[in-house]
Amino acid sequence: MARLAQTAGLTDVQSEILATVRSFVDKEVIPHAQELEHSDTYPADIVEGMKEMGLFGITIPEEYGGLGESLLTYALVVEEIARGWMSVSGVINTHFIVAHMISRHGTEAQKQHFLPRMATGEMRGSFSMSEPDLGSDVAAIKTRARRDGDGYVIDGSKMWLTNGGSSNLIALLVKTDEGAEKAHQNLTTFLVEKPEGFGEVAPGLTIPGKIDKMGYKGVDTTEAVFDGYRIGADMVLGEAPGRGFAYMMDGVEVGRVNVAARACGIAIRAFELAVEYAQQRKTFGKAIAEHQAVAFKLAEMATKVEAAHLMMVNAARLKDSGERNDVEAGMAKLIASEYCAEVTQDAFRIHGGYGYSKEYEIERLMREAPFLLIGEGTSEIQKTIISRGLLREYKSRG
Repeated sequence: MARLAQTAGLTDVQSEILATVRSFVDKEVIPHAQELEHSDTYPADIVEGMKEMGLFGITIPEEYGGLGESLLTYALVVEEIARGWMSVSGVINTHFIVAHMISRHGTEAQKQHFLPRMATGEMRGSFSMSEPDLGSDVAAIKTRARRDGDGYVIDGSKMWLTNGGSSNLIALLVKTDEGAEKAHQNLTTFLVEKPEGFGEVAPGLTIPGKIDKMGYKGVDTTEAVFDGYRIGADMVLGEAPGRGFAYMMDGVEVGRVNVAARACGIAIRAFELAVEYAQQRKTFGKAIAEHQAVAFKLAEMATKVEAAHLMMVNAARLKDSGERNDVEAGMAKLIASEYCAEVTQDAFRIHGGYGYSKEYEIERLMREAPFLLIGEGTSEIQKTIISRGLLREYKSRG
């Protein structure tokens, strides 16, 4: 068993789940990741394997057909999957966030309607806040839902939907007219069911096609265009207009733990590749791992992997305990994504010229790691969240 990124205090069930996932990743993901990623092919067979293992329902309560596991279990599963190929973890990330939001905030009717199918992977979720003209400034959303009879009509464009084409459920944040003075209190989350695919998938809803990306291949990232799309009032999450921002932020909070876990997974894989290569590659009559410059680099990389993993685990455990974890989740996401980029680049340098070749896995990781610096909020956004939380806790009495 690897020395790095071990987690103390796991139950037998958690350990068994992680061992099963790690075996699946070693046998079914890593051997195929390079070919699928380079051809930008959706990992359909891998997704079917995850369905069979019940991973789409890992945190969904048992009463709705899921495994009822904790955020920590899920995060450790994501870490293992991202170690194999980050795009595969992306297939279940937004799905998990949507399932979490429905479980926490949905009506009983919404839970009964969506969660059993989400647990099996028959229904897969995507998550939509960003728009073409905005990213982190969520309160400035322009896509609008206006009341019309017993439902709503939605108009506007959304951007950066992971699984936008392959999902059949979107958790959609839009503006509604609630008369509130604060902009974020006029935002509502809708649960939009749709067919999979591209083009006009439903009257008034178009998924134009995949956005071509530097990395994060295989999983589809799309826009979504709403033009007179009609939806019933019963599809307002929790039947609570004006609460959408709070619901989405709860989802993003667990999403930040997820991104931290993905960053840990990539960093672990980058270290594994580097430490193996450094013991095989020889210069000046000895393995490059025996040169102090490389040995010290491996020591720094391993320390960063361990630190990021521990912070990710801490943030997940805090959320599971019911404690507020916005600061800890922001810290975990910040350090894990930044360390991931650094560890991956160090692994690339250890590989020398071979790291630039598409035959070597590190080339793919070099294109995947930067995504985690911006996903679920940039490092600058994390620093804003962290600093505000610290100032709240350490408010001056002077």
